[in-house]
Amino acid sequence: MSSAQWNAGQTHGQAQAKTEEWVQSAQGTANKACDKMADSKESAQQGKEETAGFLQQTGEKVATMTQGAIDGVKNTLGMNEKK
Repeated sequence: MSSAQWNAGQTHGQAQAKTEEWVQSAQGTANKACDKMADSKESAQQGKEETAGFLQQTGEKVATMTQGAIDGVKNTLGMNEKK
């Protein structure tokens, strides 16, 4: 085997190793990005559920306060139907 052939083989081997290293690095980066997207999606879903719960509670409180105000006005005007 000549020196040129040996050098070519060595260069090819180094290029192949470097390519494999880049592929593995890209796969790792892609996996991290997928994990972050999954975490973001989960976090958004949790926030959505918390917001829905908060709005439900707020709506119930507003309804209760409104009914209390209506009852207060009826009592003041003598229109409350308590028997």
